[in-house]
Amino acid sequence: METAQDFLNRALPLLQRSDPIPKLLPQVRLGRMPRDSPALQAIISSWLEAFVTVLKDGERVLDVNGVLRLDPNPRLAVLLEAGLVADNDPQVQVARSAYTTVLQAVQQRAEISR
Repeated sequence: METAQDFLNRALPLLQRSDPIPKLLPQVRLGRMPRDSPALQAIISSWLEAFVTVLKDGERVLDVNGVLRLDPNPRLAVLLEAGLVADNDPQVQVARSAYTTVLQAVQQRAEISR
């Protein structure tokens, strides 16, 4: 069975590879890529989908600390501030909801096992 650390060792690089912030956000800030670029929006959409998938896949194996390491909110805040996503965007809401749901499930599991 996969451990929480094994899962994170596999999941974090996946999320880092698809993360739009390190490579694309500077391009937007420099004016080299428009905020409404279809390519940029596709990359952000794909990253959000990957985040949700990782969270759901990790629910059974992660502990509370592992889920906390996967909190999408700090990265979403950067994208919101840059105007690349909207707070009411359905994919943003799905990512936040998935995180909250998984965190609550893992917290309940931890309480039961005490």
